[in-house]
Amino acid sequence: MIGGVQGSGVDTSAQFFAKAAAAGGLQVFGKREYYSNIKGEHSYFQVRVSKGTIRSHVDTVDMLATFEEETIFRHALEVRKEGAIIYDPDLDPKRLDQVPTIESNVRSVLNAELSKAGLSADVKGILELARRRGVHIYPVPYNEILKEVGAKHGETSLSTLQRMLNTMAVAASFALLSYDENVVKDAVRKQFKSKPKVAEMNADAVGAAYDYMEEKYGGSFSFRLTPEKVEGPRLFVRGNTVVAMAKELAGCRLQTYYPITPASDESEFLESHSEIELDGHTAHENPQAAENIALKAKGSIAVVQSEDEIAAVTMAIGGGLAGVRSSTSTSGPGFSLMAEGLGYAGMNEVPVVVTLYSRGGPSTGLPTRHEQGDLRFALYAGHGEFPRFVMASGDLEEVFYDTVRSFNYSEKYQTPVIHIVDKALANSDCTLGMFDVNRVKIDRGDFLKEITTAVNGEFKRFLHTPTGVSPRAPLGTKGGINWYTGDEHDELGHISEDPVNRDYMMDKRMGKLDLADREIPIAERVNFFGPENADITVISWGSTKGAILDAMEWLKSDGISVNFIQIRLINPFPTEYVAKLLSKARKIVGVEMNFSAQLVGVVREKTCIPIEQLVVKYNGRPMSAEELYDALKMIHEGKAPKKLVLKHGA
Repeated sequence: MIGGVQGSGVDTSAQFFAKAAAAGGLQVFGKREYYSNIKGEHSYFQVRVSKGTIRSHVDTVDMLATFEEETIFRHALEVRKEGAIIYDPDLDPKRLDQVPTIESNVRSVLNAELSKAGLSADVKGILELARRRGVHIYPVPYNEILKEVGAKHGETSLSTLQRMLNTMAVAASFALLSYDENVVKDAVRKQFKSKPKVAEMNADAVGAAYDYMEEKYGGSFSFRLTPEKVEGPRLFVRGNTVVAMAKELAGCRLQTYYPITPASDESEFLESHSEIELDGHTAHENPQAAENIALKAKGSIAVVQSEDEIAAVTMAIGGGLAGVRSSTSTSGPGFSLMAEGLGYAGMNEVPVVVTLYSRGGPSTGLPTRHEQGDLRFALYAGHGEFPRFVMASGDLEEVFYDTVRSFNYSEKYQTPVIHIVDKALANSDCTLGMFDVNRVKIDRGDFLKEITTAVNGEFKRFLHTPTGVSPRAPLGTKGGINWYTGDEHDELGHISEDPVNRDYMMDKRMGKLDLADREIPIAERVNFFGPENADITVISWGSTKGAILDAMEWLKSDGISVNFIQIRLINPFPTEYVAKLLSKARKIVGVEMNFSAQLVGVVREKTCIPIEQLVVKYNGRPMSAEELYDALKMIHEGKAPKKLVLKHGA
C-alpha cells in the first residue's frame, strides 16, 4: 500500500509499482481509494501481487510505503506481523493532533491505543507500536538521496527533486523485496517516455534507492518478489478503460456524458482515443468489417460533453434514432436525471446503452466510494412500464464482453440497456490476458438500410410482428417518413389513445422480455461456480465476485464447501434456472454491497424463495476476500446473526 495527500502523485506511484510488477510477469490487482475533493485529503492505493490468479483485495498489508504522516497514522496498524513500513524519518516528531484531515473518531481510537501502550501521539509513537507488533520499520532519508541524484544531473531545486519522492518510495519498496532493478528502471522510462531527461533522472533515483536499501538493510526483509516468465502479451488495465475499449470495438460511435465521478474517466479515455484504427481485415466475422471497408480502416467516435445528464441521455437516444450505436455513462445522481429520457426510449423502442457506475448514495452520497445501492432503481427508473435490460458484470473480463452484449441486446430487442459497473470495478486495476476479438459478434437486429414498405410515404416503424420486434430504419432513410412521439401511438407512430391499440402496444413492448428470456443463452445470464452440492450456496452480483471466489478457495482448504450463483443479466431475470439451483441448496447466503440486500428481494419476488441469511456492507469500501472468508465461516459454524454487516475499511 502507498498513501499520501490527494494530488501528490499517489495514483501515479501505485501505477508505477503495479506496472513494474506486471512487466515482470506477475499477476496484479489494484484498489484505489480517494476522497471526493481535488487536493488535500488522504488517498491510498493498495496493490496485490501474486504468481497465481488474483481476483480481489485483502485487508492486511505486507508493505506500507509513504512520504507523509497521515498515511502512517491511518495505516501503520494494518501492517501484518513481519511486514514492513518504509517512511521518511523527518516525520518522527509529527503529532497526531497536527493532522487536521483525520476524522475525530479515528483520532480518538489512535489516541486510546497509544495511551494504553504508554506511547506519545506522534509518528514515532505509532511506529513504535507497530514495531512491538512485529512490524519491521525502515527509515529512508528521501531528501538526502534526492540531492545526490540532483547533483548528478545539475538539478539543485528541492521542490523539483521532490517530484521524485513517489519514485523513491516505490523503488525502496522493490529494493527491499530484492526485485530486479532493471525491470523497475524500464518501467520508469516507459512512465516518462515523453520526457527523456525526466525519465533518466527518475531511473537514477531508482538506482540510488536500491543502493541505499542494499547498503543499509540488505537481506533484512524475508519477503521476496521474483519476475516470472509468461507466454504472450498481457494487458494491465483499469475498469473504466476496459468499458471504453469494448465500446469502440462494439461499434459505438456516439458517447455522451456530463462529468461525474467515477464515470467520467471512461468518457475522457474515449475523448483521448477518439480516432480508431479499424482492423485491416474484411472477413465477415470481423465486427468492424463493413465500417472498415467504408472508412478505409480509419474510424472515429464522437464524444460529447453535454450541459447536463438530461441532455446526455436524450442526445444518445437521438443517435439511436439516427441508426448510430450510442451510449451514455453516468453515476447515481446523473442517472436520476435520465429517468424521463429512458421512458421516451422505452415508448419508442429506441436502442440506447447506459453505463451506470454505481456509487454510494442517496443524493450526492459518497461520490468516490463504493456501493451497490442502485439495482432497484435501475430496474424501475421511469414512470409507467416499459422493457429494459439490466446487466451487472463481476470482473473486468466480463465488463469487456458484457459491454459488447449490451449493444447487441439493445439493437436486437430495441430497448434501453443499463449496464451496471460498480465503483469497485471502475477503479480496479489488474492484469488480464488479451481480449479475444474473435468472440465479439455484432448483431444489429432487424435493421433496414432501405424502406420498401411505406404506406402513403410513411414507414410503419411499429409494425405488428410475431415477435413484437419491428423492422427499424434510421431517421432520414430513403423511402418513408419515421414518426416518433412520447405519447402512445399506432403502427405508424401517430398518437392514439384507443384502448385496443394501447393493449396491443403494451403487449408488444413488454413481450420482448419474454422473447429475450427464451433466446438469450443461460451462460450469458448466470455464472455458477463450485460443486453442485455444497454446505453453503452464495448468491450475489457485481464486483463481489472476486472476493467470493477467493474466499471459496480458502474455505475449501478448511473442509467447507461453497458454491456461488452470480446473476449477470438481472432483467429479464433467469427465474427458472435460479429457482432450480436454489431449490437444491442446503443454506443460502445473499452477499451484497447495500443495506437492504436488493438482489435478494428480487430473487424472492421472481422465485418465491426466501433467503434469510445476509452478508452486507455499505460503508463505502468494497468487500475483501478476508472479510467474506470470516463471515462465511461464522455462518457455517452457526455463529452469525441473520444480517451480518461487514465494516472493514479506512
